[in-house]
Amino acid sequence: MADNSFFDESRENSLVKSEIVAKYFWAWAKVIIPTAKKRSNKIAYIDLFSGPGRYQDGSKSTPLLILERAIADPDMSQMLVTLFNDKDSNNTHSLQQAIESIPDINRLRHEPIVLNKEVGEEIVQEIKKINNVPTLFFIDPWGYKGLSLGLIGAVIKDWGCDCIFFFNYNRINMGLQNTAVKKHMDSLFGKERAENLREQLESKQPDERELIIVEAICQALKEIGGEFVLPFCFKNESGNRTTHHLIFVSKNVLGYSIMKEIMAGESSSAKQGVPSFEYNPAPPRYPLLYELYRPLDELENLLLDEFAGQTLTMEKVYNQHQVGKSYIKKNYKQALLKLEQQGKIIVDQPASKRRKYKGEITFGDQVEITFLPK
Repeated sequence: MADNSFFDESRENSLVKSEIVAKYFWAWAKVIIPTAKKRSNKIAYIDLFSGPGRYQDGSKSTPLLILERAIADPDMSQMLVTLFNDKDSNNTHSLQQAIESIPDINRLRHEPIVLNKEVGEEIVQEIKKINNVPTLFFIDPWGYKGLSLGLIGAVIKDWGCDCIFFFNYNRINMGLQNTAVKKHMDSLFGKERAENLREQLESKQPDERELIIVEAICQALKEIGGEFVLPFCFKNESGNRTTHHLIFVSKNVLGYSIMKEIMAGESSSAKQGVPSFEYNPAPPRYPLLYELYRPLDELENLLLDEFAGQTLTMEKVYNQHQVGKSYIKKNYKQALLKLEQQGKIIVDQPASKRRKYKGEITFGDQVEITFLPK
């Protein structure tokens, strides 16, 4: 059952979530639009659990952020098709009013569609009928009802279609042991994987349970075609417990790389410049222990092991190594610079001829690096 108190205020977590989605929408659209112009001349944004237009404190929800950016862009204002759905008629009424009050909303060629439907098999079948329109889907249920592998598989089936969804870890963790919601859990993970999860989790501690559950959903998504999966964790106000994850799914490594940079920017902390991919409203309580783990040092060793004896460009090193890891492009450049200073790699351009960034020598994408044999 939905709990509309969720919308009573725009908590920090909700703001971060909306920022991630809105920023990715903008970056995704800019990449997709040139090709979309040659095809259907449309791009789409679909939000299946849209909520109201504004929170009770007056701040804007994700649909309004998306529409306002579209109005301001000449291409998007002519190409963007939007569909917002919520099963709560109070939410859809609020959203419709908020949309109608947006200045210059009539600049949009395609009027936003607001639906009042339960998300289930009927909507899955309707989505399967949509063809040749690159779409960003946002799926943000209060709990987990309506969220399924079938739904996510349907929304990412075509070119240019990416999905961002809310994974309510707290409720799903409890739901896996609750026979009353077995059908929903089986639908979310797949029946066989859900059964295996129930057996695995019986004797596990909370931290281990979280790793197992998140890994399970990531593997399930890859099996339905979501080759590139990126979770972003949210902690509670005290910072000691995970509440939920925002999970990104794509079939394209470029989308993955773009979202990685966005999530890195919204991370509340970084170790040696390596982002946590986590929003934690509580500051680190143990700064000395926090710094003992040095992920950038670990990256240096990983690169030396994986690429020993090979010559590759900086861009190829990054593309071949980054998937499934928390490192962003900047981290690879930092690690390679340190390896060069230590004499563990050979670079085809001397440092004196390479450009500087913020006063420091860096690596261009096409700089060739030779990793010495072990």
